[in-house]
Parts: sequence; C-alpha cells; structure tokens
Amino acid sequence: MLGSLFGISGQSLAEFTNVARRKKLLSDPEIDQWLAFLGTFPFVPVDQTYVMAGFDAARRYQLKYYDAALLAAAERLGAPVFYTEDLNHNQVYGSVRAVNPFLEP
Repeated sequence: MLGSLFGISGQSLAEFTNVARRKKLLSDPEIDQWLAFLGTFPFVPVDQTYVMAGFDAARRYQLKYYDAALLAAAERLGAPVFYTEDLNHNQVYGSVRAVNPFLEP
C-alpha cells in the first residue's frame, strides 16, 4: 500500500496518537517518530472546509460523520482509493472507491 500514493488527514493522525497512547502500543518518543514520518505525506487538516465536506458526505451517502469526513479527506487529496473496513467494499463515493484491504489480495 505504501508503494502507491498515500495521504493522511489530521483526524487520522489524532486517532492514531490517541489509540497508541491509550493502549500503550508505542512509547511517546516512538509516537513522535511516527507523527514526523506520517507528516511527510500529503495532509488534509481538520478545518472548516474538512468539517463541512464531511457533513455533506454524511448526508449524501447516509454515513456516520467520522467515516464521511475521512472519505471527504481522501477526495480532497485526489485519492482514487480509500482503504477502510468501515464502508462498503468497492463502492464508489463521488470520485473515491472504498476498498477493504482485508478483502483484497
């Protein structure tokens, strides 16, 4: 997956940090290293445009807001594929196709 174009949202970085600390999966210095690494990829901040696009996608596709916001971030990045296990596999939402990476070889 990292061999292809990859981008990340502020929401994803925040969730990663929260889970890594709460579940003690990584030390704080390791989290710092991961955040620095992930910060080198194309990035969508959590701003008004992000929130409104997520809300619009949630209404349009009848999705939970946070799933729709991540989908909107993928669209803003110009990503053709959004890897997730939370949306319908291979369904196209606007310009983005949701792919469950656990179902694809």
